[in-house]
Amino acid sequence: MIRLSEAQLETALAQCASEPIRIPGSIQPHGVLLTLIGPALTINQISSNCVSMFGQSVAALLQQPLTTLTGAAVAEQVHHALSLKDLEDANPLVLEIDARRWHGSLSRHDAVIILELEPLLEPVQDNTAILLRTLRRMQAATTLQDLYAVSVEEIRHLTGFDRVMIYRFEPQGHGQVIGEALGGQLPGYLGQCFPASDIPLQARELYRLNWIRVIPDARYVPVPILPVLRPDTGQALDLGFSMLRSVSPVHCQYLENMGVRASMSLSLLENDQLWGLITCAHPESLLVSHPVRTMCAAIAQLLSVQITALHTRDRQAEREEKSQLISELALAMRVAEKDVLVGLVDHSKQLLAVTGATGVAVLIEDRLQLIGECPTQEQVRALYLWVREQCLESGELLLTDHLQGLHGVSALYSDVASGLLAFVLPKPVDNAVMWFGAQLRSSMRWSGNPDEHFSAPGDASNRLQPRKSFAAWEQQVEGRSRTWSAADAYAAKELRRSAIEGDLDRQVRREHEAVRVRDELVAVVSHDLRNPMTIIIMQCGMMQRLVSRDEGKNSPRLSAALGTMEEASARMNTLIADLLDKSKLDAGHYPLDCKPLDIVELLEQTCALLVTLTSHKDIALSCTSAAGLCIDADPQRLFQVLSNLLGNAIKFTPPGGCIDLNAWQVDDKVLISVRDNGSGIHAAQLPHIFERYWSVREGNPNGSGLGLYICRSIVQAHGGELWADSEPGVGSVFTFSIPAFVGGAVKT
Repeated sequence: MIRLSEAQLETALAQCASEPIRIPGSIQPHGVLLTLIGPALTINQISSNCVSMFGQSVAALLQQPLTTLTGAAVAEQVHHALSLKDLEDANPLVLEIDARRWHGSLSRHDAVIILELEPLLEPVQDNTAILLRTLRRMQAATTLQDLYAVSVEEIRHLTGFDRVMIYRFEPQGHGQVIGEALGGQLPGYLGQCFPASDIPLQARELYRLNWIRVIPDARYVPVPILPVLRPDTGQALDLGFSMLRSVSPVHCQYLENMGVRASMSLSLLENDQLWGLITCAHPESLLVSHPVRTMCAAIAQLLSVQITALHTRDRQAEREEKSQLISELALAMRVAEKDVLVGLVDHSKQLLAVTGATGVAVLIEDRLQLIGECPTQEQVRALYLWVREQCLESGELLLTDHLQGLHGVSALYSDVASGLLAFVLPKPVDNAVMWFGAQLRSSMRWSGNPDEHFSAPGDASNRLQPRKSFAAWEQQVEGRSRTWSAADAYAAKELRRSAIEGDLDRQVRREHEAVRVRDELVAVVSHDLRNPMTIIIMQCGMMQRLVSRDEGKNSPRLSAALGTMEEASARMNTLIADLLDKSKLDAGHYPLDCKPLDIVELLEQTCALLVTLTSHKDIALSCTSAAGLCIDADPQRLFQVLSNLLGNAIKFTPPGGCIDLNAWQVDDKVLISVRDNGSGIHAAQLPHIFERYWSVREGNPNGSGLGLYICRSIVQAHGGELWADSEPGVGSVFTFSIPAFVGGAVKT
């Protein structure tokens, strides 16, 4: 055996992880496998041992109906089983072929039916009494350890295997033997651990999908399936759900090195995830009958249910123990004045107790509070940068009992922070809660040295070989804290959720306060500014009349100055009105006094009011509308929209130009457009023209940038839309829609 370097080991483990164990192309020899397709159950592939089992050649059976091998009666049994909703309700079938009885198992995968046949072992024993006794003993167990003991003892008694043990997968990936029953021939491994590489991930997935796996004789010679590829697809046959599937030669060598010739594995699941295995071993070949295997699978399934139920009970009890602490901390965050996390700092004792941490750091912007046993301020701030990146990327908690395995620098302070449980809130300032778990030095007993890995001499690919020694190996463990429990993670998640809710609540309250202040400001502006502006405008008008009667030499200059003042005051009044409208629209308090409006009348009145402005620039204004159009709208607000759109068109249309005002109906909407042949709007600006304070169009230095925003908001308040099309140098078209009013009701 050649010891592998670290780089060679990484390559070897990758090879193990990619081994195609689902498509070995062969089966174990204690049964026969057929694949069937089509209504006639045509034999698509078959294992080559059909010759020794049935006396018929592969060539004679391929592409023939199942009846060729089994006869009509058995084929009818198979047809009936396939009609069931769940094939497991039919398995195992008892089939008689050529006066010999067989156990048949059916599975369906990748559009092919797999029929596996095993000779029925005689005599058939009735183990019902044993199974009932087992179930009673399991139900009477009050602890998981009692359950483990009952399960392994009864399965050993049922099957005759010399060693039966329960193997639990740990969060770090390795497995530990937590229950065991021995017959005296094979050594025990209770309490010992096995490396994660002993059962690669793809093998674990097959254990998750299948309750049972048997190897009656690890020294078997694989039986090929013929043809090698499926004739219907040209692909290798997936045997992931096959009972007879041939296993990896590496696994057979592993069993040989352990002194095991026969094995059986039963899966233990918790919430559909592989929790562990019941592994059975025997020093000689041993074939367990199908009925006994079924009973063992039932025991494994019941044990899985019990494990899930007891773990759920324990987790719920842990959560309930923490619920009072979580509630106290959540309340503290809600009532904290400055920042939600300040509430946690003020309750440091509860903050440590809620996760069982030995230290905790709370970061609030530039303030870092350390509680209990923690790294230094500088170390925590440096660690935070990495924690923030991890948490914000995943959107979840960061949880580990081996921090230095993820963040190497943390080895400098592993005594106080070997474990970390942390969250970061999704907001733009530095923040974090980081719980630390102190280092717990311990020892682990391994079945063989977990750090020794070998390949076979002369193997250029450095394929990993199973270790030869399974003698107990003691290892000192450092750099790890206690494992954070599911209840610890739950507590951290609940506090994170409460903190986010608290931040959102504060934000809503701040926004409500901002709206209140804004509304007060608008009221002040509306009253305290509009009234003086009205007086100024009136006084300007009165002074203009007085100046017009004065024939002095300064009269023209005074008149021009008063005109400028009057115009500026009018613009200021318009701006105040726009700001008032914007405030109402933003707050959703924009009342509409809707009534049926005749479109022709509305357009004619609007044009009549603006004809003076168009005449001044010699602009032709046309108004066209289909007869009978009616909408339900606020006339004052709709006039505001039309006058704004027409005012803009007049402003940007050159003297001698033309403006068209049109109205027509499309389905249940009335459309009104204002078309001009003015300067147009550049394509880059067009998407922004309805935004607040947009006033970048050339020649509009005095605009507030609110007109189009208000127009669109008014139209939307009526249930319509406003949009624009424009081409520089050609002109613009502004179109808006309003629901039509027909027969006393608005179409919406």
